[in-house]
Amino acid sequence: MFAFKLIQLIETRAEPLSEGLMRRMKKDDRCAELLRRVPSDELKRRSHEIYRNLNDWLRNKTESEIEERYIGLGMRRAKQGVPYCDFLWAVSATKEHLWEFMQAEGLFAEPVDMLGGMDLLHSLDRFFDHILYFVAVGYQNARQIESEQARHSHAIVHR
Repeated sequence: MFAFKLIQLIETRAEPLSEGLMRRMKKDDRCAELLRRVPSDELKRRSHEIYRNLNDWLRNKTESEIEERYIGLGMRRAKQGVPYCDFLWAVSATKEHLWEFMQAEGLFAEPVDMLGGMDLLHSLDRFFDHILYFVAVGYQNARQIESEQARHSHAIVHR
């Protein structure tokens, strides 16, 4: 029950969480290239989608749905020229921002709360780990496509 209430709180505060995350990223040099190459409204929309639909992402989405979404996002970011390390840091900042929100709200003040939230914390970790893995696959797929296109172009030129 505690985890569900916590998720509901996060979902209802999705807008200020997304705005706070954007402020955080704008101050962080490790996200500079991401912010240069991806419109800030797109980044805010992505974080808002995670926060606003957290229950759906954690409880209802299958691994293949997460895979499809985030491989596609990885390919998109690779095509936009976003270094993977910048993307990795942004996902870590998203997760850290969520953790800090939960702490600031005093959501783990009581030991029983912490015990009730362990399943949620494990689910969050697993979700963010899946994001990072599938985005890395997307980056790899984008590089393979670019490499194949370059070989094909090179072969046409030398005919």
